[in-house]
Amino acid sequence: MKKLWNKKSGSLFAGILALSLLAGCGNSSDNTAEEKPSEWDRIQEEGSLTVATSGTLFPTSYREEGSDKLTGFEVEVVRELAKRLKLEVEFTELGFDEMLTSVQTGQVDLAANDIEVTEDRKENFAFSTPFKYSYGTAIVRKDDLSGIKTMEDLKGKKAAGASTSVYMETAREYGAEEVVYDNATNEVYLRDVSIGRTDVILNDYYLQTLALAAFPELNITIHPDLKYSPSEVGVVMNKDNGELVENVNRVIEEMIEDGTIAKISGDFFNGADVTQKVDIEEIE
Repeated sequence: MKKLWNKKSGSLFAGILALSLLAGCGNSSDNTAEEKPSEWDRIQEEGSLTVATSGTLFPTSYREEGSDKLTGFEVEVVRELAKRLKLEVEFTELGFDEMLTSVQTGQVDLAANDIEVTEDRKENFAFSTPFKYSYGTAIVRKDDLSGIKTMEDLKGKKAAGASTSVYMETAREYGAEEVVYDNATNEVYLRDVSIGRTDVILNDYYLQTLALAAFPELNITIHPDLKYSPSEVGVVMNKDNGELVENVNRVIEEMIEDGTIAKISGDFFNGADVTQKVDIEEIE
């Protein structure tokens, strides 16, 4: 009787073991079959890149007067990038802070809006190979330079700009009072300085020069003595999208090498080649 019980127990154990092994094999197969495609696979399947930009930042991303067509330096760089990747491009116009949030949450594939590469941002985002180099300047009132002689004089002044931009971070570091706009046009920023509603706009040299030239009637100028923070700009992507980053970098490097980005730069920056690194110590 004891022997018979052992045989049955052994048979029962063997059956359970066989079922367990079969179940294990089945789960392994199912997991492989259900492996989630990458974001790059999704982009290729959809055939389109979704790109956040402002549509209000001349000459990076804007509309010419009387036209509905979005254009600008980075808009055209991205269009050529997408073309070489054999993708369409769909632009979504957002405020600066919303762009970064949308990249982080996967609502867009990348953001292109003169976004500087910084160590803090690199902790949360992936940047492409830089394709624009510049430095910081300050727009002030022409008649009195807004009472500013050095960066230390920013203390207590009203500085206009996007809250999370590197330029507003600089303004805060020097004690300026920030005045934040919700995706306003260049004209609003510049006119407010001119009439004394704000005192200063810290921003990129190339953008400041062209914005200034667009409104010669305003009482504003670029401060002759304030040059700071050499900068690099690239498009921004989610750090988890490794294949996208790899492909974007490959094509941008091709476009730098063959002179395509330098040509686009010349079209939007009065002939200047922003792909060349700058040394502010050598600037008079």
